Amino acid sequence: MEMARRDHISSEAFAQLVQQAIADLPAPYAKLMESIAVVVEEEPPEEVLRDLDLDREDDLLGLYQGQSLAADSFFRPGGEQPPQISIYRGPILRICESPEEVVQEVYDTVVHELGHHVGLDDDEMPY
Repeated sequence: MEMARRDHISSEAFAQLVQQAIADLPAPYAKLMESIAVVVEEEPPEEVLRDLDLDREDDLLGLYQGQSLAADSFFRPGGEQPPQISIYRGPILRICESPEEVVQEVYDTVVHELGHHVGLDDDEMPY
């Protein structure tokens, strides 16, 4: 049976790959994920690309939005949104060659964004 081509991964199937990647996280990471909303978006918003000074949407696979645990405080302002990780389906599908690569890339992206949650900079990331 031939593997499904990457551009034939539906939004629903991609969302399932994201859920699988999260389910595969080691226990300490999985515990951190309990307080983070994960959303799948088709493409990164233009204003986000501008804010991050990125030329192409394919340069951004995911985004962490929220206070890092390192900067977290008991005296957090009220009304603040809970932390959120956005996973961008379009860029991930464009850089991956197979569904297996998509799963790995989603996993790596979730781990990378979790790194931001615990206060790591890009150059300190395991991925």
